[in-house]
Amino acid sequence: MSFEQTKWVWMNGTVVPWAKATVHVSAHALHYGSGVFEGLRCYETKDGPAIFRLDAHLERLYASAKVYDIEIPYSREELADAICRVISRNEFTSCYVRPICFYGSNGLGLDPRNCPVQVVILAWPWGPYLGSEELEGSVRVTVSPWLKFQSQMMPPTAKACGQYLNSILAVRDAVTRGYDEALLLNAQGYIAEGPGENLFIVRDGRLHTNDESQSILMGITREAVIEIAGDLGYQVETRAVRLDELLNADEAFFTGTATELAPIREVDGRSIGNGNRGPITRKIQKTFFAATQGRDLRYVHWLHLVMEPAHTL
Repeated sequence: MSFEQTKWVWMNGTVVPWAKATVHVSAHALHYGSGVFEGLRCYETKDGPAIFRLDAHLERLYASAKVYDIEIPYSREELADAICRVISRNEFTSCYVRPICFYGSNGLGLDPRNCPVQVVILAWPWGPYLGSEELEGSVRVTVSPWLKFQSQMMPPTAKACGQYLNSILAVRDAVTRGYDEALLLNAQGYIAEGPGENLFIVRDGRLHTNDESQSILMGITREAVIEIAGDLGYQVETRAVRLDELLNADEAFFTGTATELAPIREVDGRSIGNGNRGPITRKIQKTFFAATQGRDLRYVHWLHLVMEPAHTL
């Protein structure tokens, strides 16, 4: 990941040069993590750059903001247009996009409602989050000693800034111990998710994944994969997933906007299946990338062309 190619940022209604997209050190979100954000990908297609599932991401952004009583001072259409402007202004054909809404500077009491809500949209080129080899099943995972927080602590279904301290702890522990990624369990001992990914396992030709009752963020890529799998004729069972089921799975993979679809090779040194990307994962992966790049017309409704007016959402 590098910001070197990003020249322009959308900030509070205006496109500004990168160097001027700053906030004050007294911003409430800097001190307490009081903000919400989204991550989207824009893919190169034959018709031009296209944003994958823009409407779903914006819907989740506003839902996350509602949980924390953050009043976003722009409509969905305005933010959709702003996202397109940032991509176009930076002349990106493919990129990652980060809209973030947070409380700015006007006091540091724990109640932030007197602080102004700031809205910023960044875009930058970003390859696969877990590395270029992930598509072939190179991801080595460890079960984290940190548990995923549950809904009585913080709402896992909201994508809020401060909540990702949990993920940071898990990632740093995993990387320090030589792994590519972590896997968090929930308080009941079932699998929750990765620090920034949902999990699928494959056993006897059937997919299994968990739901919001297991302390997960309801991933938009996860939802897309469930639909793709069904279209390919695979059954998907949504339920609590045990760690031993993962360890004895035929295949396993992570999903997420940054991660896309990443096969898992091993967990704590134990191979998943034969240690390579499995045939069902490969087939779903192939269809997913055909969908994101506009090559599978069944999923063209998931793509929002950057050159189209935002009100066509």
